[in-house]
Amino acid sequence: MRAAAILGLGCSAKDLKPFQADQTVEWRIGMPASHDQADVILVFGGDGTVHRHLGPLVRLGLPVLVVPAGSGNDFARALGLGRVRDALAAWRKFCGGAGNVRTIDLGLMSPLNQDDAPDSGPGTRYFCCVAGVGLDGEVARRANRLPRWLRGHGGYAVTVIPTIFRFAPLPMKILTAVESSTEDKAPNQGWTTRSDQPTLLVALANAPAYGGGMKIAPQAKMDDGLLDICVVGGVDPFKLFCMFPSVYYGRHLKIREVEYFQAGRVRIETENPLDVYADGEYVCRTPVEVAVQRGALKVVAL
Repeated sequence: MRAAAILGLGCSAKDLKPFQADQTVEWRIGMPASHDQADVILVFGGDGTVHRHLGPLVRLGLPVLVVPAGSGNDFARALGLGRVRDALAAWRKFCGGAGNVRTIDLGLMSPLNQDDAPDSGPGTRYFCCVAGVGLDGEVARRANRLPRWLRGHGGYAVTVIPTIFRFAPLPMKILTAVESSTEDKAPNQGWTTRSDQPTLLVALANAPAYGGGMKIAPQAKMDDGLLDICVVGGVDPFKLFCMFPSVYYGRHLKIREVEYFQAGRVRIETENPLDVYADGEYVCRTPVEVAVQRGALKVVAL
């Protein structure tokens, strides 16, 4: 068997050694140029590392094992790989022919203003966990300035608290796709306005959590072909501060100003362009369209 290892920031060959006990595995470091060069890919890092490599991973179509070694590991946790030893157990099962590979969806983001398209290529970007606009984007921007060790030990939460009292709700229009059929049975997709009001936060989730365990979308599943959307309207800053801990348990859905729904395709429009972040990484600015690509990635899980 041939395995490729992608080492994220702060990782080294030392982190790879526990996975190299099987001498029959042929190893290479770095992303394979084609699917003929490897049978499986191990990604050592957090959500940001996974996010930056999703495009090539999807194109290669190989099974991917995520080893949680970053400042944020919500994607790995969603796969049942909360610790390195969990990933090692999944790897041993895979090497033993257990067939512990599942296929999951990914979010797909497309800026509607091509001037705001990602610099790294086409105007679309995959994400694995959660994309956000509003307060979420501002928190991610501030959190990315923190030292890596602090980001991995509650840095996101530390950044949220002061931002709550400085960030005001902004006009946002959220539209969801509506599919109908014409007379010749061909699908015809239109849009309907789901929300048009001052909004603090829009989170579009493929996985339940982000930001180091914040369950912004506790009902999200990575194989249902749908995004879970959490919209937080105009909330008094002090009330928002008090409700913040409830996000770690998914209890924020009971709050009156929070709307939660599912959709396969969503469009977000704002009066002025706002930053859009996904998996903690800057992607583009609004307006933006977000969808789901079903069965986009094969992952090794427990």
